[in-house]
Amino acid sequence: MSETSQACYELLAITRQLRGEGGCLWDRRQTIASMVHYLKSEHEELLAAIAGGDSANLCEELGDLMFVLVLIAQIAEEENLFSVNDVFAGISAKLRRRHPHVFGQRRHLSIEELDEQWRRIKAEEKAAAGKSDQDGQGD
Repeated sequence: MSETSQACYELLAITRQLRGEGGCLWDRRQTIASMVHYLKSEHEELLAAIAGGDSANLCEELGDLMFVLVLIAQIAEEENLFSVNDVFAGISAKLRRRHPHVFGQRRHLSIEELDEQWRRIKAEEKAAAGKSDQDGQGD
């Protein structure tokens, strides 16, 4: 297992232990809705770290935000909404679909062509899901 894979596995294991029997009362009491406040707070702290240009603080704030995201995914898994693996597999599949110039037929595209390709693929995905393009702006 790579160092990165081990670190990801450890974060998932820690999160599950915090939520589990004998874990942390605060972590165990959280819900997806209760995590919205912490998600916003950590997002703001990450933005401040980026603006401040302090790489050590940036690393810490990325970790804090990552934990909040993993905790939300873990809560969703416990509620049988989807699994943490579904989250990782879903974003991996989306990135591969939206980057056919990298993961499919390799070709060089201009920034304008890349933007048009991304918009077209996103619109096709939304149409297939029965959503308008405004439903998922930015993803």
